[in-house]
Amino acid sequence: MRKILVVGAGQAGLQLALGLQSQGYEVTLMSNRTADEIRAGRVMSTQCMFHTALQHERDLQINFWESQAPRIEGLGVSVSGPESQRVIDWVGKLDGYAQSVDQRVKMAGWMETFAQRGGQLVIHGAAVSDLDFFARKYDLVMVSAGKGELVSMFGRDASRSPYDAPQRALAVAYVHGLGPRPEHPDYDAVRCNLVPGVGELFVMPCFTTSGRADILFWEGIPGGPLDVFQGVKDPNEHLALTLELMERYTPWEYARATKVELTDGNGTLAGRYAPTVRHPVGQLPSGGLVLGVADVVVANDPITGQGSNSASKCAAAYLSSIVEHGDKPFDEEWMQETFDRYWATAQHVTKWTNAMLGPPPEHVLNLIGAGGQLQPVADRFANGFNDPADFENFFYEPEKTEAYLASVTPAV
Repeated sequence: MRKILVVGAGQAGLQLALGLQSQGYEVTLMSNRTADEIRAGRVMSTQCMFHTALQHERDLQINFWESQAPRIEGLGVSVSGPESQRVIDWVGKLDGYAQSVDQRVKMAGWMETFAQRGGQLVIHGAAVSDLDFFARKYDLVMVSAGKGELVSMFGRDASRSPYDAPQRALAVAYVHGLGPRPEHPDYDAVRCNLVPGVGELFVMPCFTTSGRADILFWEGIPGGPLDVFQGVKDPNEHLALTLELMERYTPWEYARATKVELTDGNGTLAGRYAPTVRHPVGQLPSGGLVLGVADVVVANDPITGQGSNSASKCAAAYLSSIVEHGDKPFDEEWMQETFDRYWATAQHVTKWTNAMLGPPPEHVLNLIGAGGQLQPVADRFANGFNDPADFENFFYEPEKTEAYLASVTPAV
């Protein structure tokens, strides 16, 4: 039985560990926190997962909260004008519903399941020196802890990383008491509110430790009017700031948020990071090799909501590569090929996300505007969140955008 060490217990690490366990591998999982500490800790992300990523969980039969989490059936886009009025407002319907399960709920539950199924769970914040020791005892070591010292083993791939500084200041608040969007009171949707030159507000339903909730998520251009959360330690002050900015820049969203309250004292999060693609193979001081997983090697800005989706897709791709490899050694060539298999999907996410971080060119504005008049455009844009590869066909090049819009515009 081949022995595999997974370092890091997020979406990718746990999904991989549970998947390998189900295939009969002897798996050790290292986490810097216990399940109880995760459950009682601070929120970690917004994690809206679309159909393909959710299906990877279903395939492993670890979709434990699917019946409890709100079904997100649409994705809407609103664009704010100079007077904070909506100049664009539409919602596209998703082919398969999306869901958001608070990672405190999911990671804690998955970690307990892994241990109950006989997996070896080690609670320890691993350093490079620890991995140097462990690497000799395992056939394969994978690093899925996206922050801290371990990431330094994986060099930045400058050719795939156009930004060397954070492009957004991030601020998240989990709340109870948000009213429905009056445009679609009978179903849930993620709402993307774009405030040109300022940033974006995302509002999404989720399932948290206290049941149904909603996430208010500001992405502010650094140095701009939304970049005010750094240093705010009081969760209630964080929420008050969130609502103040909503009232100023997205009054239509503020109108349904006048009675919200935080889900819990750990329901806020703020930070920033530079979007980065890294080389997938890390070398330990002793010469041993480790494989980077998910946002260790491809960390995109959350503006397109792809983090947990990419983590799920990476774990699924890596699991297939490991199983298909049989008893052959997990050498550097295999590690690179395994990452390349994931990059075939991830490259589309990175390209789209980096494009969305810049000011939109005229043809993209035309496309987003057309979503308000042409439902097929709204639907296709919404479903691109599940399959970003489709944006190649109608988003980046003005000629393709014009041809697509012409094909769906009724003849007069």
